[in-house]
Amino acid sequence: MTRKAIYPGTFDPVTYGHLDVIKRASVLYDKVFIAIAPNEEKFPLFSPEEREVMLKDATKKYNNVEVEIFNGLVVDYALKKSAKVVLRGLRMISDFEYEFQMALTNRKLNDDIETVFMMPNESYSYLSSRLIKEASKLGANVSKFVPKNVEKKLKEKFKK
Repeated sequence: MTRKAIYPGTFDPVTYGHLDVIKRASVLYDKVFIAIAPNEEKFPLFSPEEREVMLKDATKKYNNVEVEIFNGLVVDYALKKSAKVVLRGLRMISDFEYEFQMALTNRKLNDDIETVFMMPNESYSYLSSRLIKEASKLGANVSKFVPKNVEKKLKEKFKK
């Protein structure tokens, strides 16, 4: 049986913290689907298509990672992909309450889908896409936090 996992998120933009989780998941699972949620409630800086291009570029070295945009419930997407696992990154203890609620809700929606929490390397545990966008907007060098392609796109967005 092929072990498949879904790693859903907004990824606006993808950071080295996200990529650390993706790298480790690619070793644990035969197939990892990176599921980009449009998530307009968060007022994303990048379109879903821009995020998809950035993520595909950042993950191209992983043969078992597939990136695509999805709409709807994560558990429905997991069923569509025949995946039994939803991966969620936990950076800080403050993430836990929200992620725990979401995991329990997903379990009520479909108890065949398990949520697996992964912590990024501690050197990325403080990173958030929101902070990266704020720092970049103010002119900070964010090259230590995001891949070069993402840094370039951030600079382009904030030149306007």
